[in-house]
Amino acid sequence: MCGIVGYIGKRDVAPLLLEGLQRLEYRGYDSAGIVVTSPKAAGLKMVKAKGRVRDLEAKVPARFKGTTGIAHTRWATHGAPSDANAHPHMSADHKVAVVHNGIIDNAADLRRKLEADGVEFLSETDTEVLVHLIARSEAEKLEDKVRETLRVIEGTYGIAVMHADFPERIVVARNGSPVVLGIGEKEMFVASDIAALVAHTRQIVTLDDGEMATLKADDFRTYTTEGTRTTSEPTTVEWEAASYDMGGHDTYMHKEIHEQAEAVDRVLRGRIDDRFSTVHLGGLNLDARDARAVRRVKILGCGTSYHAGQIGAQMIEELARIPADAEPASEFRYRNAVVDPDTLYIAVSQSGETYDVLAAVQELKRKGARVLGIVNVVGSAIAREADGGMYVHAGPEVCVVSTKCFTNTCVAFALLALHLGRTRDLSVRDGKRIIEGLRKLPAQIAEMLEQEEDIKKLAAQYADARSMLFIGRVRGYPVAREASLKLKEVSYIHAEAYPASELKHGPLALIEPALPTVAIVPDDDLLEKNRAAMEEIKARSGQILAVAHQEQEKADHTIVVPKNEDELDPILMGIPLQLLAYHTALALGRDIDKPRNLAKSVTVE
Repeated sequence: MCGIVGYIGKRDVAPLLLEGLQRLEYRGYDSAGIVVTSPKAAGLKMVKAKGRVRDLEAKVPARFKGTTGIAHTRWATHGAPSDANAHPHMSADHKVAVVHNGIIDNAADLRRKLEADGVEFLSETDTEVLVHLIARSEAEKLEDKVRETLRVIEGTYGIAVMHADFPERIVVARNGSPVVLGIGEKEMFVASDIAALVAHTRQIVTLDDGEMATLKADDFRTYTTEGTRTTSEPTTVEWEAASYDMGGHDTYMHKEIHEQAEAVDRVLRGRIDDRFSTVHLGGLNLDARDARAVRRVKILGCGTSYHAGQIGAQMIEELARIPADAEPASEFRYRNAVVDPDTLYIAVSQSGETYDVLAAVQELKRKGARVLGIVNVVGSAIAREADGGMYVHAGPEVCVVSTKCFTNTCVAFALLALHLGRTRDLSVRDGKRIIEGLRKLPAQIAEMLEQEEDIKKLAAQYADARSMLFIGRVRGYPVAREASLKLKEVSYIHAEAYPASELKHGPLALIEPALPTVAIVPDDDLLEKNRAAMEEIKARSGQILAVAHQEQEKADHTIVVPKNEDELDPILMGIPLQLLAYHTALALGRDIDKPRNLAKSVTVE
């Protein structure tokens, strides 16, 4: 969940590392630090600061030269944000520096043993044990010092290590937390995310779990933690540096909301098969015979990905008539679930590195399950672990709060549901109907975004609410859950989502004028049921904001959404609620791209 960036070459390293940290700040932003050296330098030089990368930049002296360095932006797990707890961590003799993402599970035991041997710790972090273990190793090579240390470590890590006695190299290792190498011309980069690399190279190597690498200015080599050489060929990433710019918007969230029409067009491109009213999804590695053998679908994700999975499960049941459900991966992996050979498991993650989802995939694979991945980042861990899957092609999503990736993931599920349906009993006519609906989505999203000024005015009216209730039935309920999450994440207003059918079973007790309700009211066979729920709220003097396909008489305000096919309507109904959350947060002066206590890529438990 933190950001790592490193460089070795001939350029002045500090500006490169600070630029990389700026691009990675969405992964963690409570403190940051940098260490540099060069073959001619006398040891390592370090600067650290609590706060944002800009606070670190202000502390870096003008004469902070070097050609090799590592840097880190932190999201706290062990120890509160502080200068001392910021990474990198350095040994007492100033010879070893380490940056680390992940959690060392046995850090407390290791710390006690080291303290008993007289080692003085300067931070509260689990990472510092790595520094002292490497520094105390008697192995002659840096690689062996790191390897020896990793043998006693339990937990997850993505690390980069520098040593004053080996200024011509950086040693990195991965177990459960991403590490990506960038291959340049007589220079090498390392990062926890390609966002830090694409301004300088698009040739990357992604390490696997249990893999290490040594970077020198003109070479790199990869090997296992046991020392066996591995073969890693660079691949070319699609995304360019410009993809990470704000593009004239004030925030990344605003930019990414407005990129959704183009992003949806991208996930559809080249996948529609008009001849047979179906789609081409070759990456699934699931032929028609395999698809027909599926008896159940289980979707696993966390947060926004879980909500997209709920929408996906409904689409699969409606279009393919296969029982389907979604579950938080963080719960699934701990409940000793029964793994059925006839069940198709689908892992969903924007980053493709979400730890709980990845751990669930690994457990499923161990038990012989067929697992597909639906992810945004090419070459990510889940993409590599899964038997097949789909990339959602949303493009880089920098804001911590997910918007365009949620929408594209829902569209990807629509494609998968259509594919499964057409291999079973979905008619050509219905297949054609869904395809026509999918093709309408980009223009309808653009139409929806034109209402932004009206939604901004509504947000100003609701921004003083201390709590909000979101309700929806069947197709509308996952939309309500995701909208509730968006509002919580970015505005810090307490919000709760309930099925509209559950109002009488408890939540009606909350209704009063001070508690606004957002009602998801699609124009489908449950329209009258949803109107009845709004009647119950109005009878108790509750305020209602409806998201619907037509003005709702019982609502105080209605956001009118373009009508698509019933199965696809949830995709569109989430768009205005993203704008509502955004403008509510803006009205409250929140830090929209970097909400408190949150980070983008959750690679720890």
